[in-house]
Amino acid sequence: MTARSAPLHWALSARDSRHGQVLRLAPQSPLQPHADAAAHARAPARLWVDSTRRFQRLEGFGGAFTEAAASTWLKLSPAQRELLLREYFDPANGHGYTLCRVHMNSCDFALGNYAHVERAGDHALEGFNIDRDRQALLPMIQAAQRVARAGGRPLQLLVSPWSPPAWMKDTGRMNEGGRLRPECRAAWAQCYVRFIRAYEAEGVPVWGVSVQNEPEASQRWDSCLYTAQEERDFVRDHLGPALHESGLGQVRIVVWDHNRDAMVERASVIYGDPEAAKYVWGTGFHWYMEDHFDHVQLVHDAWPDKQLLFTEGCQEGGPHWGRWELAERYARSIINDLNRWTVGWIDWNLLLDEQGGPNHVGNFCSAPFLAVPAEDGLHAQSSFAAIGHFARFIQPGAQRVLAAATREALACTAFANPDGSVAVVVLNGSEHDMAFSLTIDGTGYAADLPAHAIATYRYR
Repeated sequence: MTARSAPLHWALSARDSRHGQVLRLAPQSPLQPHADAAAHARAPARLWVDSTRRFQRLEGFGGAFTEAAASTWLKLSPAQRELLLREYFDPANGHGYTLCRVHMNSCDFALGNYAHVERAGDHALEGFNIDRDRQALLPMIQAAQRVARAGGRPLQLLVSPWSPPAWMKDTGRMNEGGRLRPECRAAWAQCYVRFIRAYEAEGVPVWGVSVQNEPEASQRWDSCLYTAQEERDFVRDHLGPALHESGLGQVRIVVWDHNRDAMVERASVIYGDPEAAKYVWGTGFHWYMEDHFDHVQLVHDAWPDKQLLFTEGCQEGGPHWGRWELAERYARSIINDLNRWTVGWIDWNLLLDEQGGPNHVGNFCSAPFLAVPAEDGLHAQSSFAAIGHFARFIQPGAQRVLAAATREALACTAFANPDGSVAVVVLNGSEHDMAFSLTIDGTGYAADLPAHAIATYRYR
């Protein structure tokens, strides 16, 4: 049998509405090519893939190391800790995560407010240290590195601040917004340099930094406000030069790091200044508020030389144990973002406890894995399966290829992998099972996807 007539291997995640069960990433019987070429035209829906037409190259998928995730991880037994890491970072038997995020200073998913330079007026950063990170964050990151490297995939880390130290802000508080004081901008830029060098000394290289997490949100937790002009000027006059003058010009700078709603406006201001734009790798964005997938496309169309990176998303408002809707939300977002030139997708917390925390201001959320430390329990949620349909089958360095479906209910994306395979991910967002014809590079297959199900088809 030739490659062009080979069986199509696939995996399925679906909700069993009759029994209240979820089938997660289960391999299915291979699909055989159409015996009758005319069957394609008779199918009620068609999905067509041309792997010769190629678009952006993928950096990878991943999640966030937070103090909440790391402290919960440390409460588990060594066996459960290792299991979690392998589920996420092992490319052979897990998701094969390669692109992750960590906070600089505290965030809401820390155990409390803290900063790496606490002494007021310490512009020389004489007291800078990462002792807090050595308690939980760095042990988890280093353990994840070990698993990723053993599988031949080094871990890339994006660093994001939620707030400068309280003394650097006009409010004197890390929580509830406030702004970076002008006289502290140079010192704050040097904090990024010191943090990167400190992590390097721990064997943890930094891939990139974002300027500020959610710069238009004054939250009851760690937060700091930047107008578009303030972010532009900080990158142009302080952060960009500080990284380059310190020999860290390879560290990518990501701007915005907030919702899709205002990303076009923010990009326009920053990229409109050539001296600022030259330091910026791309725009980061989140999924809270409205979807605005069109804005992702607009930013690419207007500035095609800049990259797009999804930097945070989760289900807010508690842990949401066993809810299938989370899987669909993830799949829908990932498909739409990838189809609009996004090169990487980073989930929020890798792990939370049974309450959806810990969180020092009670902002509980869900995560792909929830733990019950008192029982040494580790429980995968539907979002873990959803991410796996992409992370397990679309390899770093893959290129998006042309894919289209004749029905809106069939959301799809497709990538050509470095190993020569093609991965096609499909979400049936309708209330009905859907039969369709899947044609990949001229070879057709008859497929049938349950209502509200996700499937990945792998073609070689």
